[in-house]
Amino acid sequence: MIQIRKAARQTPLLIFAPLARHRDLIRELVMRDLAQRYRGSLLGWVWAALNPLLMLAVYSFVFGYVFRARWGDSGGDPAQFAVYLFAGLILHGLLAECLTRGPRLVLDAPNLVKRVVFPLEVFPWMVLGSALFTAVTSFAVMLVGAGFILGHIPWTVIFAPLVILPLCFLGLALGWFLAGLGVFLRDIGQIVPLISTILLFMSPIFFPIEALPEAFRPLVFLNPLSLIVVELRAVALEGRLPNWEALLIYAAVASVLAWASLVWFRRMRPHFADFV
Repeated sequence: MIQIRKAARQTPLLIFAPLARHRDLIRELVMRDLAQRYRGSLLGWVWAALNPLLMLAVYSFVFGYVFRARWGDSGGDPAQFAVYLFAGLILHGLLAECLTRGPRLVLDAPNLVKRVVFPLEVFPWMVLGSALFTAVTSFAVMLVGAGFILGHIPWTVIFAPLVILPLCFLGLALGWFLAGLGVFLRDIGQIVPLISTILLFMSPIFFPIEALPEAFRPLVFLNPLSLIVVELRAVALEGRLPNWEALLIYAAVASVLAWASLVWFRRMRPHFADFV
């Protein structure tokens, strides 16, 4: 058993160690984080479903009936653009939450750093759990909208969790890396919102990847959002099977990055108290 644990520490399986050891704590932190969002509001948790529903309605009206936008050259219902746009924004919101909250995860908990022996590595899991709750709720609203607007929900939607999983690994990698880096370099908190905006507009969220010339597509796919956006639309809206090879490579690279970030975070952990 000891040898197995030592072997796990030297592989990307290490990223699941905080979840396995502190799953009850992570669950409590996620629930507390979500509760803080709706604390004091009249409708409370109803906003979790109402917000994406209202946003989808706004996108459908503005892009479909005001700007008369169409998705690609295929024509179709004007509201189709809103559904495709919404699918991309869900993924960007998931990654953006891990990205923008990362630099403050340790800094916002000075008492836990200095006075209590606390597993700080659970914070990125907390952020990911909170972001996933929002993404799943929004995704459910999107599927309802797709059913009305597109007229069907393809059976390939069952592969959506497998498509999103590699992005979750990347979110963890960003969480651990930025949480540790943010302690020593406070300016990183000012940079990540700009990076998040760049990721938004340099990915095929507002346009189909086919609208770009062939020469520019590899550059767009350097954006970590691009592949996941394309593949989620494929399985959830277009009824196509995902590119398993590309997703497997993405997941392997993202899990290695998450493992390296967690190892680095743990090595920097003894120095946090001197800077917080």
